[in-house]
Amino acid sequence: MKKNRTLIRTLILLIMVAAIGYTFYINFFKEDEVVSKGSTAPNFALTELNSEEKFTLSEQKGKGVIVNFWGTWCEPCKREMPFMNELYQKYKDQGIELFALNADESEFSVKKFVSDYKLTFPIAIDKDQEILNIYGVNPLPTTFFVSPDGKVKRIVTGQMTSTSFENYIKEILPK
Repeated sequence: MKKNRTLIRTLILLIMVAAIGYTFYINFFKEDEVVSKGSTAPNFALTELNSEEKFTLSEQKGKGVIVNFWGTWCEPCKREMPFMNELYQKYKDQGIELFALNADESEFSVKKFVSDYKLTFPIAIDKDQEILNIYGVNPLPTTFFVSPDGKVKRIVTGQMTSTSFENYIKEILPK
């Protein structure tokens, strides 16, 4: 009996030491992958809000892609949406795609926002902020400009102006 107890205690101790060691390794030695300028944009696939179509980033190769993270409560986001919608209409036939990811709000509030602002570009809700976390987004709005080869050309944190947004679009226009 005493031998079995000692064996079980030893196994439990080894498992605990391994778990603690792994935790230290993950938190102190493993580098976090952060999306940065020049890196390949991480792929994602989400179903668009007002359709059953899936938007998959990897299927956009050859196009300039704008990935915008936003929230309905975000005042700078509200100010950006009208000119983003206008410039998307202007450049979509030239190979630009704009995809806006809402930061995990209710479908009702996002649909109301889209309707109020008459937005025409693809929008999805980032459930549990999964994509937002992969991209390391903080704060909102944050916008990634991805070149036709899938590389992040520019990251803009905070509100843009119509002029700066259009200039950034021109940087990722397909040749």
